[in-house]
Amino acid sequence: MTARRFVLLDRDGTINVEIDYLSDPAQLRLYPGVAQALRRLGELGFGLVVVTNQSGVGRGYFDLAAVDRVHARLGELLAEEGVRLDGIYVCPHPPDGDCRCRKPRPGMIEQAVAEFGFDASQCFVIGDKAADVQLAEAVGATGILVRTGWGAKAERAGNCRPAAIVDDLPAAVAWIEASLAAALAPANQGRPT
Repeated sequence: MTARRFVLLDRDGTINVEIDYLSDPAQLRLYPGVAQALRRLGELGFGLVVVTNQSGVGRGYFDLAAVDRVHARLGELLAEEGVRLDGIYVCPHPPDGDCRCRKPRPGMIEQAVAEFGFDASQCFVIGDKAADVQLAEAVGATGILVRTGWGAKAERAGNCRPAAIVDDLPAAVAWIEASLAAALAPANQGRPT
């Protein structure tokens, strides 16, 4: 198992502007500051993995090739800012499908763990829905709810218990960085300066 920690990210409503059943790469728009925030996570040594429910495939609205085109465009936009995702995992099944991968079920994280060998309980999961926070709980990770996308509605509903509720992905990254600093502070107490 690797000591490298990972941040697991929802896509729609967290990284990019929420558009119901996004299937056209031309409609993909990153939220402000997202690329810079992801770059900062990379600088901190985190691996970056996207875990996204894409029920539009299972509902017959578009196919996996359309999802791949959106992800290719996402990769291009992030690469322009010096960001590289380690992986993207997709659940193509409808909400009533009997699968192990649809969030909040842990199948996509299990796939990522099998590929990269990290400890899921040491991860942060960032998303805009209760299912993202519940996914974090399912694997023992730290869940962060962003208010972008459906996040403000999820916050009002109060049906999940994230470690933090923040305005957007850049604020989530700032929260992670502050948490890391706080965790290191006791270790540094008593050391000569």
